[in-house]
Amino acid sequence: MKSSTPPRRSYSLDRRARTAQDTRTRILDAGQALFGQNGIDRTTVVDIARKAGVGPSTIYATYGSKEGILRGLMERALFGSGFQSAQAVLIDVTDPVKLIELTPRIARAIYEGESGDLGLLRRSSGFSPALKKMEQEFEDIRFAVQEPRLKALFDAGLNRRDLTFEEARSILWMYTSRDIWRMLVQDAGWTPDRYEAWLSRTLLDALVQDPPVS
Repeated sequence: MKSSTPPRRSYSLDRRARTAQDTRTRILDAGQALFGQNGIDRTTVVDIARKAGVGPSTIYATYGSKEGILRGLMERALFGSGFQSAQAVLIDVTDPVKLIELTPRIARAIYEGESGDLGLLRRSSGFSPALKKMEQEFEDIRFAVQEPRLKALFDAGLNRRDLTFEEARSILWMYTSRDIWRMLVQDAGWTPDRYEAWLSRTLLDALVQDPPVS
């Protein structure tokens, strides 16, 4: 008769994975708290290790450096659950115009995610070279992931005829920037819903060819 007891090795691996994830979370939480309190440049790996309850060697093995922790924080804030949910909406969309129309949902998810988790960090470390470098890295990523949506629009011949592909990329990148979100939502007091609706209309007007007049 076969035993119904699950293999001990599988249980051990699952427990090890949960422990490793818990350690990563504690390190990120400690880094976020200390970066926000003391600034990025004045916070050391030893400070973070002490607050997280781990040794400095664990931090180096997990994230490689203080900059690695900062990258992990930005990934968690920018591409967390809100971004994943918004991205999932686009997976089955094949209409190029609809992809452009839904792009503001991605931008909104990114900026809503970072406004809470990274707001204090930016206020305390706005001039940090490490933060500036990391923000540019993520801007490059944002610029790159928009390309397939525009390529689909141009391949279908639905783009505005007065725009080159590179011009259209610059327009899409500009309108979905953090600056536009900040000016409208944070400074002017727009709701995220209003921002998303306005940006959808604006992108369609700016990038998509007008339908022929019958």
